[in-house]
Formats: sequence, C-alpha cells, structure tokens
Amino acid sequence: MEVLDRQRSYTNWKYKEIEFVVTDNVFLKVSPWKKVLRFGHKGNLTPHFIGHYEVFERIRLVTFRLALPPKLEYIHNVFHISILQRYPFDPSYVLSLEQVELSSDMTCEEKLIQILAKEVKELRNKKILLVKVLWRNHGIREATWETEEDMQLQYPISFIQVNFEDEISY
Repeated sequence: MEVLDRQRSYTNWKYKEIEFVVTDNVFLKVSPWKKVLRFGHKGNLTPHFIGHYEVFERIRLVTFRLALPPKLEYIHNVFHISILQRYPFDPSYVLSLEQVELSSDMTCEEKLIQILAKEVKELRNKKILLVKVLWRNHGIREATWETEEDMQLQYPISFIQVNFEDEISY
C-alpha cells in the first residue's frame, strides 16, 4: 500500500483541478510545442498565452468553444482544457489584437523600440557585448539582454552611430 500511496503522490504533485463555466474568461495557449518560434522570437520574451476570450459553450467535460474575435476566424474555436488558462482580471496582462499583428500561422514579428543599456560580459577567453533591448508591445520589465552582434544584424539602422567630429563645417 505504501508504494501505491507514493506513486499517487508523485502523480498528483502538479495536478490541479481545472473547471470552467460558460462566461468565464480564459487565455489561449499560442503554441503548445517546445522549441517553436512563437510570435517571431525564441526565448523568454515570447508570450505563451493570448487573449482573454470568453467561454461560449461547454462541448464535453474537457472541451470548450470560445468566442473568438473576427480577426481569428480562421482558427477552429473548440479547444481542450489543457491549452486554456484562467484569466485573473488585470488589464496589464492583455495584449490587444490591434497592437499585435498576427499572421495566419499565429506568429508576429517583434520590433526593437530602444536600446536601454550596454554591457560587456567577460568570460575566460573572450568578451561579449550585450545590449538591453526594449521591444514593441512590452514594458520595461520585459526588456531583454541580447548580443550586440545579433541586434546589429537584425536592426542595422538602430546601431548607426553619428560621429560629430567628422562633420564637415561650411
């Protein structure tokens, strides 16, 4: 009996009883697969959930129909409970669809707004130049450290430095 209890405790360790009713608001998981580009960017910056959408109908015990906006009409509107997350009301969580331009494969391109800081990370044999980047549709708390070399390749305009000593005087 001890073995069964131990196995049951391992199984139930992360298990949460999830229940949704009609008119609840939920987030929708954008891409349930790991190592997939979400919204055009890899890493911690990518949003895992979008929305909030209203539960329109309960189909079965674990499937729900969501009331999706017309912009997402190409997506089937019935989802399994495992890719839904309860929406705790907080306006700062929500990205409006007007701000985020979704393509048909549920991706969007992130754009650099501003470089907030520069830093040199010293390893044993080399130095890596890092820049802190503020992205469109994200707050300062969500700014990320990226390598300067990668950012120069992706956004060459942002890294043009004006040298005022070389200006020609008339």
